[in-house]
Amino acid sequence: MASSILLEVVNNALRSVAEQMSVTMVRSGYSTIVKEMMDCSSAIFDDQGRMLSEGANVPIHLNCLGPCLNTVITKFFPRDQLNPGDIILTNHPYAGGESLGSHHTKDFIMIAPIFYKDAGLVGYSVTMLHHKDVAGMWTGDSWTVEVYQEGFLMEPIKLYDKGVRNEALWHVILNNTRTPRDMKGDLMAQISACNIGVSSFCKIVDKYGLDTIHEVTEDLLNYSERMTRAEILQIRDGEYSHEEKILDDGYAGGPYTLKLTVRVKGDSIEFDYTGTDKQVKGPINSPLSATISATYYAMRCITDAAIPSNQGCQRPIRVIAPKGTMVNCQMPVGCFERMVTDHILVDLIMGAMAQAVPDKVMADSCGCNYDFCNGTNLETHPRGGEVTHRQYWGEIVPGGLGARATKDGLSIMACHVTNCPIPPLEAQEIEAPMLFIERSILPDSEGAGKFRGGFAQRRKWKFVGYDGLSSHVSQKSKIPPQGVFGGRPGRCSKWIVNEGTPDEYSFEYAMGDPIPFEYGDTLTCLTASGGGYGDPFERDPEMVLHDVAMGLVSVERARDVYGVCIDPASLTIDEEATKALRAGKA
Repeated sequence: MASSILLEVVNNALRSVAEQMSVTMVRSGYSTIVKEMMDCSSAIFDDQGRMLSEGANVPIHLNCLGPCLNTVITKFFPRDQLNPGDIILTNHPYAGGESLGSHHTKDFIMIAPIFYKDAGLVGYSVTMLHHKDVAGMWTGDSWTVEVYQEGFLMEPIKLYDKGVRNEALWHVILNNTRTPRDMKGDLMAQISACNIGVSSFCKIVDKYGLDTIHEVTEDLLNYSERMTRAEILQIRDGEYSHEEKILDDGYAGGPYTLKLTVRVKGDSIEFDYTGTDKQVKGPINSPLSATISATYYAMRCITDAAIPSNQGCQRPIRVIAPKGTMVNCQMPVGCFERMVTDHILVDLIMGAMAQAVPDKVMADSCGCNYDFCNGTNLETHPRGGEVTHRQYWGEIVPGGLGARATKDGLSIMACHVTNCPIPPLEAQEIEAPMLFIERSILPDSEGAGKFRGGFAQRRKWKFVGYDGLSSHVSQKSKIPPQGVFGGRPGRCSKWIVNEGTPDEYSFEYAMGDPIPFEYGDTLTCLTASGGGYGDPFERDPEMVLHDVAMGLVSVERARDVYGVCIDPASLTIDEEATKALRAGKA
């Protein structure tokens, strides 16, 4: 067995390789979704397809790469069909007949086998990048009913064969996008990242020797497994069940129900989604690879963060997801917006595990909120679009995260499995005919608790183009994010067009087809906020005072919800009145 020092050194070297791959994509990508929102991920695998390291990227991507790689090497390209210089590309959610491929058509997974001198195949360098447009009905979000409406499909195919690019495939890809410049630039960035992974892994082998790397990586996988099993042993044996609603506004036949039973036995844990509703004719179905990703992510949240993140962490975990349900969809239903379901899966897991490990879970968070718009204005943006003279923009609109046992929830942060930063306002205004009017924290929006949930965001922009089409995704629009252990729920999300004008109206559905936008129209988004943890009357009065002083909580809410009486002029706590108010509740 390798020494603990060598284990740590090699583990960090492998992590560094994955991080370099991700940085390469971000620094050299063309589209805003890559260069500003960092919607890309990377990982290194050994020759057996076992994950050795991953970048600190998008969680829903990362644990998908392993199942997809396994699909590729078992059903399409076994090792005897691979050569140095090969790069395999796929975006097919149902590659190989199951839903163990990419999550949706815009997520291109690229696999470069790693060959080392005369030793042959020693590993795989794998990246995933969210491309801006792959044809389909719309460039943004919409209510699709089958995967064919979501863009062109590629089962695993060699983009490079022994270092030679497949020009026919290259031209097919670039001729099936509304944004060929961005597509080409992002593809080149992804190719570069795969090559960085290949060369950097070989340098590690050069330094330590192949036999040592084999020994160390095996020890690392076993170490992560032992540590994860030790964490599971601290959970009381038993069955823990929970359910959550999705598409809570009733759109397209909803709300639908996601169900989970967690079974803990010794040092193993099972997540059984039996009872979840059947797949729907819509884009919110989750492929099995995405369901696995969300499950592994939630487990990493409740286990020790110091455990090296590799496939060893996954060995004690079993996932049961019946075929044809919303958590294991089958051809040909749509799955472009699988994140709507996957965000709820995290809340579902937290709700079940709250019964077993209450000190390690979170209250519900804001869920999935996106908006996208496209239009044209060649006077202010003379470069126009690439093919149609249309400019495209949009972002993941973060809200509040749920509170924890000892900490408040974060405010205006990408939620759970997304992990994409907010793109700079200026970057979006430069690239598209739109103008930001406001981005702010929404006061009094938190889910109250002993530890409060994160605050919601208020965001408003103005369309300064022509012939616009706007689309959105809005979770938690009817049922707010729930609190736990006496914590109060957060607020629901809401989208308002032309707020404060005679033409004002609100979106009455969580998502749907794009709506037309005219010059001067505005869109206001009020995101959902995080639920609270514990009784609000147990919150430290000084923490309440701090929120009031920061303008986040009103004096009235401090009194009525938290039982803390604050003088608005001096911003001091009336100790006697507070004690009496809280005693009265008791």
